[in-house]
Amino acid sequence: MANLEASAPPSDFIRDVVRADLAAGKYPFPVTRFPPEPNGYLHIGHAKSICLNFGIAREFGGVCNLRFDDTNPTKEDVEYVESIITDVKWLIRGWADHCLGLKPRGEVPSRKGRDFYLQAVTGRVDDAGYEPFFASDYFEALYEFAVELIRRGKAYVCDHTAEEVDRMRGAPDKVGQPSRWRDRSVEENLDLFARMKAGEFPDGARTLRAKIDMASPNVWMRDPVLYRIRHAEHHHTGNRWCIYPTYDFAHCLSDYIEGVTHSICTLEFEVHRPLYDWILENLDLPRPLPHQYEFARLNLTYTVMSKRKLMALVRDGIVRGWDDPRMPTISGLRRRGVTPEALRHFAYNIGITKYNSLTDVAVLEHAIRDDLNKRALRRLAVLRPLKLVITNLPDDHTEEILAVNNPEDPAAGTRPVVFGNHLYIEQDDFMENPPPKYYRLRPGGEVRLKYAYIIRCDEVVKDAAGRVVELRCTADLGSKTGGPTANRKVKGTIHWVNARTAVPVECRLYDRLFTVPEPDATGDFKSVINPNSLEVVTALCEPALAAARPEERYQFERLGYFVLDPDSQPGRLVFNRTITLKDSWAKIEPKNQPGVTQAE
Repeated sequence: MANLEASAPPSDFIRDVVRADLAAGKYPFPVTRFPPEPNGYLHIGHAKSICLNFGIAREFGGVCNLRFDDTNPTKEDVEYVESIITDVKWLIRGWADHCLGLKPRGEVPSRKGRDFYLQAVTGRVDDAGYEPFFASDYFEALYEFAVELIRRGKAYVCDHTAEEVDRMRGAPDKVGQPSRWRDRSVEENLDLFARMKAGEFPDGARTLRAKIDMASPNVWMRDPVLYRIRHAEHHHTGNRWCIYPTYDFAHCLSDYIEGVTHSICTLEFEVHRPLYDWILENLDLPRPLPHQYEFARLNLTYTVMSKRKLMALVRDGIVRGWDDPRMPTISGLRRRGVTPEALRHFAYNIGITKYNSLTDVAVLEHAIRDDLNKRALRRLAVLRPLKLVITNLPDDHTEEILAVNNPEDPAAGTRPVVFGNHLYIEQDDFMENPPPKYYRLRPGGEVRLKYAYIIRCDEVVKDAAGRVVELRCTADLGSKTGGPTANRKVKGTIHWVNARTAVPVECRLYDRLFTVPEPDATGDFKSVINPNSLEVVTALCEPALAAARPEERYQFERLGYFVLDPDSQPGRLVFNRTITLKDSWAKIEPKNQPGVTQAE
């Protein structure tokens, strides 16, 4: 895997705009933002946006604000706020954490104090005493901006229900129907809006709408709602408010208050950009104003990323929670053992374009394997043990063999592994009646035991049901490294663990959650859940894994990459399989799907 920090940053149309703006002296440095709504956990699609926004700040000496667009109290929760903070800090750790824009705890930024806040977030060493930005911090300012639009005759209070407003909006080929309250006087609108704020009216009784153009070809410009009544407690402001701004109204003004220069959104917000500009321009605010840019969101095969669908997976018990390692959430990927470097390498380099496409999940898996191959410590483990006895060694035979910790990293060194005559190998590494080109162990056949001897299978022991329970073998005692027959060639090499010293652990073998590349296209995404997405086995591992640490990544040789799970307890270790060594889906999935970006 290329070192992302050392490699040249990517080039795309958004970075070209930033570069041109800085060259023209439009801004001293860029200010971007990552503004999730705290109504769910972040997923890998958000990772693309995080890496774009923080990447631009990192490359051009700017800052990226972490802001919660928390304007919908009925769907948002402190749990999501805390998870998002954790995920963002984990993903940018050591890469762009110096670009993380926070504010002094308890402060409410204002346009007037913009320079102070930017100096604070770019000059600090750590985030002690700082917190993310919240759109809800600006509710008072946003209310005053709405009052100013009313005074300018640009907004009015409407008594139509949400259903009526939606129906009267029309369609792209049909002109909208104006509200019967569109021409209320400024005085009446100011009075009604103040009474809305005071809590005089029930939910849904009235809204504040912009007065734009009910015949606009862009339906989002047909008198959109700016405020609605919701008597609900807010996770950040409590019960102080009963009217809440819409995303479109709060978003552009939050960008303005924070001094954001480049407001980067996904393509579905392209049709909202005229409203973004209209609100800022009709308030006659001091320049410069932020500008919105759009890029294509990440779509990944074998994955769903709708928050509604992810929540259904959790609610219906299909997965164990938002951090289930089968989930595409950042917390799930972290628990699975994916590193922030691998996610950044993937998200930072898949490209920023203006057209939607479907990225093959194999591209992500390639980035994960490439990263783990460089960093993972090698260890011996057997997932499905089969007993093997070497008959030409004494029953109490033990010897230390040096095993390599990571062949990709000489500095990782070696470790001693105790070899004996009672071993376990993988059940899959023996076949009594093998097919052609089967190079593992068979009756009368030879293989090399990793780091040790060449052995020959002499006898197969079965139980009463005819199942193979033990193999009796002889070893070529001169075939170990340094021995007279060490250079003798055999076609197969298999791994093993010492039966007398092996440590039992629980291994959770995770796989793709869906069986088809586009579960969203099936009509019922839950009908294509992979029944084999999780298998739990009791494995046997070399003793070194008893000292496994959560921050370490391990390659169980010939099996895959694993990480210690938080469920682990002293004497009862649990490992999650991050990914197999090779793509086991390559032989069964359709290739060259239209619109799918394939792995190299």
